[in-house]
This record gives sequence, structure tokens and C-alpha cells, in this order.
Amino acid sequence: MSQLVVNRIDAFRGAVYLPGDEGYEDGRKSLNPAVDARPVMVAEAAGRDDVRAAVVAAAARDLPLAVQATGHGTHVPSDGGILLRTSLLDTVEIDPARRVARVGPGVRWGQVLAAAAPYGLAPLSGSSPQVGVTGYTLGGGVGWLSRRYGFAADSVLSAEVVTAGGQVVTADPEVHGDLFWALRGGGGNFGVVTSLEFKLYPVAQVHAGIAYFPYEVAGETLARYRDWAATAPDEVSTAVMLTGLPDGRRALGIKAMYAGPPERGRQVLRPLWETAGPALVDEMRTIRYADAAMGGTPARYLDFFDTLPDEVIGTLVATGAHATVEIRHWGGAMAAPGPDAGPVGHRDAPFSVIVDQHSPGLAEALGRHGTGGTFLNFLADRTRVRDAYTPGDHTRLAAVKKAYDPGNVFRLNHNIAPR
Repeated sequence: MSQLVVNRIDAFRGAVYLPGDEGYEDGRKSLNPAVDARPVMVAEAAGRDDVRAAVVAAAARDLPLAVQATGHGTHVPSDGGILLRTSLLDTVEIDPARRVARVGPGVRWGQVLAAAAPYGLAPLSGSSPQVGVTGYTLGGGVGWLSRRYGFAADSVLSAEVVTAGGQVVTADPEVHGDLFWALRGGGGNFGVVTSLEFKLYPVAQVHAGIAYFPYEVAGETLARYRDWAATAPDEVSTAVMLTGLPDGRRALGIKAMYAGPPERGRQVLRPLWETAGPALVDEMRTIRYADAAMGGTPARYLDFFDTLPDEVIGTLVATGAHATVEIRHWGGAMAAPGPDAGPVGHRDAPFSVIVDQHSPGLAEALGRHGTGGTFLNFLADRTRVRDAYTPGDHTRLAAVKKAYDPGNVFRLNHNIAPR
């Protein structure tokens, strides 16, 4: 790589790639096949100073800046902007006495799980250990411990941030409190987070896994699931899937995790297993939380529901005959935020429905029953960002955006315009 290219960002120590350079094609890719980004530059940060240098360069040239660690949450292409990759900034520090983790912006959940497990501690991680911690958390972060302990955003204690003006600030409840509030659910709109400090929780083992049942029991089981969920304890998190098996058969899947004594977990889940009948495959077991990853479903359609009437269940069963449908139970600690909680919307919705592909007529059929809300981490349609928040929170987020990024440098994301 020529010195001329390196100098395209002053004082940048990491690798920089322009279109045509070896490394540009690999550097621009994300894990979302629908996003084919063509940034004017890919910059691999080697440290916090590189992050600041990239932000300053983008602002000086009136270029938008996109930030990517793993690419799991990439829904907006970085066309015409600088793509700043943070995957090399992957330090993890565990303070077992305080039950706190401090991580760099390139850290994946698997690294935190491995570092915390020896102390019998766990983070509020996502469904895959390969997902990046920072993007997941800034978007709200819902995982298998969320009904017990809340959203990942609610566990954040402080964040070090490079703002659009190139300042490095630490945001916590006492200093830059408005920024601290906005970061915990407002996504990457307000700066580049260079370190994140968050709580860990005393979870070592869980009763968890997935079981598959014949598709013919889907309707009856979903009706039972709707009623069972109303009194399910916060220790249990579940999702029901309508999906395909490797042999081509359609099946009903139940994913579950109980963060407590295994025998109690089996008792809590028994009504669902009794309704569904003999399993085709049952992989429920007692394992370390660090080993209990269960992947999610890509969201082409997402809505929240206050209940699941029979009409909705019928539509979902019909849709599940050709698409993957996931019905997830929310609530618990997610619906009981503290007074200083961040702007994660739709906290009181008990169910979400995700469908992995476009299905003609689905949105219309379900729309009159859904709340119309969405969740930032799962949002593929950037025109619906406002739907992820309450009106009051969206207005406040826009004001914080104006204070910290009035020129909207950070706009290649689920954007909240400054005003």
C-alpha cells in the first residue's frame, strides 16, 4: 500500500484501502448479503486515536462515516462514505468483584462469555457468540437473559465515545448524561463508542435448547403458548418457530432457556411439551450459559403484538408452511425498566413476530392486530426508525443528536436526524 493512500487520513496508523486496492473488497463486506457497500475508503482502526482521526477526516470532508465491527447489524450501505472497521479493537477486561466487563468496540459476545464464565458470571448477550457487543447493545439488545435481567442497553454503566467534533468523552449517569441516555437504545447515531462498561450477572448454568415437533400441532401449540406466556416466570425465555428441517419437512420448534434450577425449568416448560406431544428431536439440556447459543431468525417482517388471537395464529401457521416464522415472548424485566432507562421502545409488548422472507399479504393480514412497533436491532427498513421509539423518546433523541452530531456525520445507520 502506498504512503499516499495511508496519508488519506492524517495520523491514521491502521490499514486504509481505496477502491482497487488489495484488501478493499474484503474490507467493505458485511454479513448481510442484501447490503453491497461501496465506500470511498475502508479504514481499519488500530486504536482509539485512529477512530478519532477517521471521525475528524470524515467531518472535514463532509463525508458520512459508517462503523462496522462484525457486520451483523449492517442494514444501510456505506456508499460514498468512510467505512471505519473496529474489529481489531477487541480487548476484554473482567472485574469479578464488581461484576463488570469493559470491552473494546470490536469485541464479540463469545469473547465476553469465555472471559466471564470462569467467575460464574454472564453478560446479557445475544443469540450468537459471533455478534458484536457494541452494536447489539446500542440498539437495545434482547437475548436469552433479557426477561430475567432486562435489555443489554439497560446493563450499560458507561461508554467512552468519540463525538462528531472529534472529542473523546466518557458518558455515564453523572457526566454527559443526555448522551448516556441516548446511547442505550439510540444506536450509532451519536458517535463512535471506543469502550463500553456493563454489568455481569450470576448465571453459570441454564436449562436450554430446542425441540422440534410435527407441524400438524403448530396451531394448537401456539394457542397454548399464548396462554402459558401470560404467567411464565421471568427466569424463562422462549420462542416458537415454524421452520423447515434438513430433510425438507416443516416443523414446529420451541427454543427455551431457564435461568434457574433445571428441574424447575422442566416443570415450567412441561405444559408446552405436553401440548405439542412427542418430539421429533429434543435437544433440551443443562449446560453452561456460555455454551447455550441459539441463533435467531433474520427479520424481513417484524411487528409486536399485545396478544395472539386465533386469526393471527392461523395466518402464522399458513405462512410457516413456506417461510420461517419466529414468535418470541418478551416482557419480564424488559417491561419493568428503571427510572433512568434508555430509549428502548415497546417495552410492554409481550410478543414479537419475525418472518425471514417477504410473504404477499402478510403485513396486511397481521397489521390490524400488531402494534406497529419495531426493534432497532432487527430493523431492515430504515424508513421505520421512528417506529422503534415512543414519540417523546424520538424527539429527545433528535435533540441529543443535534447537540453531539449537528452535521449528521453518523448517518449511515438507522438514522435519527438532528433537530
